Amino acid sequence: MQDGTALKAPRIPAVIRDNIKGILVSALVALAAKFLSEHYGAPAMLMALLLGIAMNFLADDPRTHAGVQFTARSVLRVGVALLGVRVSWDMLRDLGPGIIACVIAGVFLTIGFGVLLARLLGRETDFGLLTGGSVAICGASAAMAIAAVLPAREDDERDLTFTVLGVTVLSTLAMILYPILSNMMGFDANIAGVFLGASIHDVAQVVGAGFSLSDEAGEIAVLVKLIRVSMLAPVVLLLALRVRATIRSGETKRPQVLPAFLLGFAALALLNSLGLIPAVVQAILTELSGWALLIAIAAVGIKTSPRNMLSVGGTAIAMIVAETLFLALFVIAVVSFL
Repeated sequence: MQDGTALKAPRIPAVIRDNIKGILVSALVALAAKFLSEHYGAPAMLMALLLGIAMNFLADDPRTHAGVQFTARSVLRVGVALLGVRVSWDMLRDLGPGIIACVIAGVFLTIGFGVLLARLLGRETDFGLLTGGSVAICGASAAMAIAAVLPAREDDERDLTFTVLGVTVLSTLAMILYPILSNMMGFDANIAGVFLGASIHDVAQVVGAGFSLSDEAGEIAVLVKLIRVSMLAPVVLLLALRVRATIRSGETKRPQVLPAFLLGFAALALLNSLGLIPAVVQAILTELSGWALLIAIAAVGIKTSPRNMLSVGGTAIAMIVAETLFLALFVIAVVSFL
């Protein structure tokens, strides 16, 4: 250089520098899952989870341990916050009060059913909230958001992994079976769209099921599904308040009433409702949200021991299947009167 000094490389933030190896490993697993999804049609979330579990040996490696923990926790929250760009008040206006009431009722009744099943089957209430909430709202994304505000437990990672795996598999089955069921029951495009959007767990599977029937059914299904996604913020807020109320002062760290990721979700939803987010920015943030959640679920898979997964028990499987059937039957009963 003319002044005899060398250019300094830009400094990497400490939080990234200390965790970079674990973040890169999780991102690599997510890329592999995305490749399998695009070339073989398998759900990306499911592939990321399974590939991550296969690489569980990296969870205890000192080179990647901290980064995997960071990714499963912090990158997850970024992905959930960015989901807010999908939500707007226009969706509420377009669907009408009857369908909105049906969707909201289905969310809270399914969560309540999950808690009831947990108590009847001797499982922890938090497990019922986790599985019921993931079925009721938006599958894997909801499971990870709910797990973020529930108190830490010995088996919380195992339960989260099982829940993500369960809702993803069941959502994929629903994507195949529910359109057939809609035709068998003689639903028109409007009613079929409401049924699919209100009962299938993950957004991607709702898109696949709806547009397999017709463009009209697909558009309505996506709108209804996004109403369920919008319920993520109030449900997580209520759970955070519940946890704060049940944890005694000084016993353990109490969650924030409004976690930062939930504030981010609400802020983006508000900005989108006001029309302040350009379409191109919305598309970019939506894509970033998908990648953040995919990388986070890969990290959750890496943290999960296959041996530990086997200990989840048959009652857990029965619960998540029963919750899925409960929601589907509730929606069918309601749409039959629309």
